[in-house]
Amino acid sequence: MTDHLNAPAGEAFLSASGVHRTYHVGGDAIEVLRGVDLSVAQGERVFLCGPSGAGKTTLLYVLGGLERPDRGEVLLEGKSVYGGSGARQAKLRNAAIGYIFQNYLLLPELTALENVCLPALIGGRQAKARGEELLGKVGLGARLQHLPTQLSGGEQQRVAIARSLINNPSVIFADEPTGNLDSKTGTAVMNLLLSVVAEEGKTLMVVTHDTQLAGQGDRMLVLRDGMLVD
Repeated sequence: MTDHLNAPAGEAFLSASGVHRTYHVGGDAIEVLRGVDLSVAQGERVFLCGPSGAGKTTLLYVLGGLERPDRGEVLLEGKSVYGGSGARQAKLRNAAIGYIFQNYLLLPELTALENVCLPALIGGRQAKARGEELLGKVGLGARLQHLPTQLSGGEQQRVAIARSLINNPSVIFADEPTGNLDSKTGTAVMNLLLSVVAEEGKTLMVVTHDTQLAGQGDRMLVLRDGMLVD
């Protein structure tokens, strides 16, 4: 595994150039990202590590279209993530990007299958068969009608992994996907995520504080004080 900032030779699939992000709290300006440049190749599995408060989640959200940078550009497959109208940006997020969050973010009133299919419904598609297929892939084929409260933390995160893939996105962003799980369950979930992403042929970027887990990727990037370091 390499630790350089740029993707292997060839055109970047996902790239950021000169990305800055500042938060204003009271009268203070907190510069969280200070000119981040990076590139990721198609199919790469990149892990983003660094100390607490380094800006890892902010960078992930900026790359994933969830938080507009103050300055700089983010490109996915050569197209601006933040270009065009709000509707165009929302369509890009729904169709081309999948998300996995530390707290799962499953809707409590929906079954596992309904949670998985929700992004497809938002995009105007029915995807029950695909949802069932994905839940089978993550080992939850017998849990389709279970509510989140009837599932363990590890099972809920498996539902979230399936949900992230429902629209056949180009890239998956995962923010501390094992952060709320015990070590054994977290390792199992990460192994599953890497396996499913490889099988589906997706690009993956994961934020984690666990450098041992990060060692399973193709490349590890380290963010410190709002900048990527070698």
